[in-house]
Parts: sequence; structure tokens; C-alpha cells
Amino acid sequence: MSLDPEVGHRARAASGPRAASRPRAASRPRAASRPREGACRVLRAAGLAAVLALAANAVSAQTAAPPKPRTLDRVPTVTVQAALTAAQPALADCRRRGATVAVAVVDRAGTPLVVLRDGLAGPHTPDTAVRKAWTAVSFRSTTTELVAATAPGGPNGGLRQLPGVAIIGGGIPMQAAGVLVGGIGVSGAPSGELDDACAKAGIGAIGDALELD
Repeated sequence: MSLDPEVGHRARAASGPRAASRPRAASRPRAASRPREGACRVLRAAGLAAVLALAANAVSAQTAAPPKPRTLDRVPTVTVQAALTAAQPALADCRRRGATVAVAVVDRAGTPLVVLRDGLAGPHTPDTAVRKAWTAVSFRSTTTELVAATAPGGPNGGLRQLPGVAIIGGGIPMQAAGVLVGGIGVSGAPSGELDDACAKAGIGAIGDALELD
């Protein structure tokens, strides 16, 4: 079966020139900008996440539970060994000076750790030595200084009436690096000044160790 030449010519004329003249699709200009848009979205997301994280931290800091109070206090205090090391030289120093005394060393709470008594010292001296050491710790002052500070008729004169207080020379507080750690008391010498001298000899025996600690 043959086709009409005129029909074929029309078909070629219709399809040929139009197909040849059809322009190609131009490349989309937005395709090149897509990576930029993606990067911007990533940066915006990262910035939002950072802001949310900071806000969450601020809220958690405000709502955090307060620190728990300490259950135990750790305070420095003289040891029994150090107390003995101080008491023995104090007793020996008074013996060299011709005085028979009793020496007491207490911790920072005023509790006796060591009490030494010369065999010839009076029976009252151990108790008096303890009270001198306790007074020095309680008032954080030498008992010699308290003699003037609590003079009868003065504003602090009533302190002399407190139980356990001994307002007479011979009691000295013991310190380590400026911190109270105990006290020493000497009783039985002819004067408070001599009691003080013996007490200082005892503290001097452990002075280096106290400063190092």
C-alpha cells in the first residue's frame, strides 16, 4: 500500500522544521544556589541548637539542688604524743629552776590530754594546771593577760566567777600557723611569771612541729 506523496510531504514538513526549531530547555539557575541554601539551613539549625543548650544550662543552674551541708568538721588539735612532748620539758624546766610543779596539756576543746606532777608538788597543782590550760583555750589568751583584763570592779571582773576559770599566770594557748590547737598550764611555782616561763619551755619543745603542721 503506497502513501500519498503530498500527505507524506506535509507530514515531514510538519514534523521536521518544528522539531529542529524547538529550543533546548535552559539550565535552571536555582540549581547552583541549592548548596548555599542547604548550608544556611544547617547554620540556622546549629545556632538554634546552641541557644537552646544555653537556655537549658541556665535553667538547670537555677534549679540545681543546693550543696549538702557538711556532716563533720575537721579541726586541728594537738595530739597526745605532742602533749606529752610539751609537758615533759615544762616539768623539767621548772625543776631546773628549783620549782616543783604540775603540768597539764589540753586539746582545743579544753579536754585534758596529759597531766604530769612532780612528786613534791602540792596536791592542788594538777587541778589548777588543768584549769589554767582550760582558761587559756577558752579565752584564747594567756592567763597572765587575763589578770589585768578581769580586774575586780572592771567591766570583765565577773569572768573570775565562772566555773573552772583560773585567772593566774601559768596558762598559755597553743597555736599552729595561727590556729588554736590546745593549751598548756603550769601550777606550783612561786609566781605566775615562773609558771609562764616553764609553760613556754614546753611549747618551745614542739614549736617547730606546730609550725610545720
